[in-house]
Amino acid sequence: MGRLKREFPYHLMILPGVLFVLLYSYVPMAGLVIAFQNFVPVLGFSKSSWAGFDNFVYIYHLPSVGQVLWNTLFIAVMKIAAGLLVPIAVALLLNELRLVAFKRTVQTLIYLPHFLSWVILAGILSDVLSLDGIVNRLVTAFGGEPIYFLGDSRIFPFTLVASDVWKEFGFATIVYLAALTGIDPSLYEAARIDGANRWRQTLYVTLPGIVPIIILMATLSLGNVLNAGFDQVFNLYNPSVYSTGDIIDTMIYRVGLQQSQFSVSTALGLFKSFVSFALISISYILAYRFANYRIF
Repeated sequence: MGRLKREFPYHLMILPGVLFVLLYSYVPMAGLVIAFQNFVPVLGFSKSSWAGFDNFVYIYHLPSVGQVLWNTLFIAVMKIAAGLLVPIAVALLLNELRLVAFKRTVQTLIYLPHFLSWVILAGILSDVLSLDGIVNRLVTAFGGEPIYFLGDSRIFPFTLVASDVWKEFGFATIVYLAALTGIDPSLYEAARIDGANRWRQTLYVTLPGIVPIIILMATLSLGNVLNAGFDQVFNLYNPSVYSTGDIIDTMIYRVGLQQSQFSVSTALGLFKSFVSFALISISYILAYRFANYRIF
């Protein structure tokens, strides 16, 4: 009873968040029954005819679903890899700076894009990366040919990855900078006494010191392997790059809202959710095993 009284204020604090999750995340899950029906909005859940797994079979036979799944995996894996390597490299470079004011200024500048929505950034990137934008002007000034970043299907996936890293690497850098502050300074002193230069100190002291955080971030990112970024892709892609830029989320949007195939789009979203749930479960198991990280 004493513990309950002591912890009761904390339970009250999390109650609004719990209610929010229940209302907007769990209650709508009742609509997943649409995936197993020939859903007609006028008839509703109760009167729409039952289809069983027919919608999943239909998705399996769609000619574009294989390419869309590959696009999603390719873009997501590239984002995960770049989203790990770039922040680590930037954090190591910032850690070597001795001018505190300059270091904080750089941190602020690289962190700012994280707060901008993809609606705003898409407009900026459309101008910057257009055929007569500043990037192509620099390319032509050095004797190159203009590059259609947002219209060439071969280049578009890499444009997505590069722009996503530019937007988010500042936020991830903070995590690694925080991890760097936890390294025992006496280890650097011992390394200097042994004759290690800055590079060797980074290689044998700094990197091993943040390996647990790197493993943790890598394993937790596995749950996002099917999340290639709907907001970004939706605001940047166009029919000319569907072959390499169309992902599961944008396909769900087109099939469900533009073509009004509600049952098919729900089935496609449910399939993605099952795969994501499995990957998230695996990632937490790996995080606990290799980084001693656990949520519960």
